[in-house]
Amino acid sequence: MEINNSEIINKVSNSGLVTIDLEDFYEKGERVLFDIKDNLWQGVVLKEQDFRDFLKLHDWSQYKNKNIAITCSVDAIIPTWAYMLLSSKLTPYAHKIVFGDLTQLENSLYEERLNQIDYEQYRDKKIVIKGCGKLPVPTNAFVHLTNKLQGITTSIMFGEPCSTVPIYKRPK
Repeated sequence: MEINNSEIINKVSNSGLVTIDLEDFYEKGERVLFDIKDNLWQGVVLKEQDFRDFLKLHDWSQYKNKNIAITCSVDAIIPTWAYMLLSSKLTPYAHKIVFGDLTQLENSLYEERLNQIDYEQYRDKKIVIKGCGKLPVPTNAFVHLTNKLQGITTSIMFGEPCSTVPIYKRPK
């Protein structure tokens, strides 16, 4: 039996692939859903004076550095000014405030971080967008990143460098 003493070559590291892990763009901080339904009279109507009283008495400091999604999860007519008042109280404390649910909050957090990238660093590169991880990365982040990279890179793939799904290849 002949023993091959040749060096092991890591073809992935020599391929020129650049891996982008969206988990690297995960915004730290607690996510909180602020549901205005708890301020509705009989679960149906928002009374302006009661709501203003709540706003004055509520401890807003508990939202310090948190990411807040404000919504109403029940079928009620909430005037726009109510969300505006709520936002004005949260703004001095919260890190991020969006109107919507926690999914919309996560989408907004990722979009903000992804818009800060200098995409020129990926010009003419082969990109692998990592697909698996431990943190919840919304599909919207993958779509947003693909839109930003397409046309700049030579190719975009999804998955791991050893097993990818082709997404985009620049036409020749």
